[in-house]
Amino acid sequence: MESHYLRYVVAGRLQRDFILPLEGRPCLDVPGGGAIYAAVGILIWDRAVGLISRVGEDYPQEWLEGFASYGLDTRGIRILPQAVDLRRVICHLEGAEEAGNPLAWFAQLGIPVPKALLGYVPPHRSLNHPAHPTPLTLRLNDIPADYLEATAAHLAPMDYLSHALLPSALRKGNITTITLDPGSEYMHPAMWEQIPPLVRGVTAFIVAEEDLRHLFQGRSTDIWEMAEAIASWGCEFVIIKRGEAGQYLFEKSGRKRWVIPAYPARVADPTGAGDAFGGGFLAGYRQTYDPLEATLCGNISASLVVEGSGPFYALDALPGLAQARLEVLRDSVSVL
Repeated sequence: MESHYLRYVVAGRLQRDFILPLEGRPCLDVPGGGAIYAAVGILIWDRAVGLISRVGEDYPQEWLEGFASYGLDTRGIRILPQAVDLRRVICHLEGAEEAGNPLAWFAQLGIPVPKALLGYVPPHRSLNHPAHPTPLTLRLNDIPADYLEATAAHLAPMDYLSHALLPSALRKGNITTITLDPGSEYMHPAMWEQIPPLVRGVTAFIVAEEDLRHLFQGRSTDIWEMAEAIASWGCEFVIIKRGEAGQYLFEKSGRKRWVIPAYPARVADPTGAGDAFGGGFLAGYRQTYDPLEATLCGNISASLVVEGSGPFYALDALPGLAQARLEVLRDSVSVL
């Protein structure tokens, strides 16, 4: 970016994605991760976004240059002096979850396993320990000083420690709006006592329904009761992402509830939809300070992302399409 003036900061993971989408050709070794999809969710509505993330020295430099070409500030991406395996294999085809090793998905489709996946071992899903940093855990000195001149930040799914450290650091500048999308690895009943400190003081807690239900396992099955409990821990809004069913929105003030259906887009590749929603929500909220309007913006960001593969597909949408979809969706909202 020629100018370092930022409106938004997005912190999250960057990945090397290998995607077998619902429609179209496989999308192999392309940029991915929550940070980039959330940033695209913002760019659909606004501009001036800075990224905070960590990658290894083997992360493609040309990708970082490509991010900058879309107007993203990459100075907050720390390149570690070591290789870091950021590969992620995603298959959206029916029955993929039962296939076991992701590399078997390629065999099922009669597609040669990409050379870039040689030696790939699927990540082991384990409970995220709040006191154990990893090389990818963000540190306070990862944040460029002028990033604090932004006014809004979104924390995409990461490890618990990154989410615990960042909000207080971001508030030392001009950032007054912080939205947080928790990591699935720590939304676990065993982490019950550790979640309230994360929620306290954030503007919006944006969570996938399955993660919220997992956290409340054995405590509640009522989704609105869960939302109210989360809000009582100190955030203004709780947004529950329900995939193709849309979103629930709970506003602490007045205990207001809304049901927003997903915009009826053609779904070719749902990769990154939830992250794009988070970015779109932040952009909408910064512009209107209306949580419902923000949820609609997030919904539309997700609708554009799922129609093609790769994070930047959505940015090729026809001018005015996002706003037109927003007007259509607004009439479909239900108030409870």
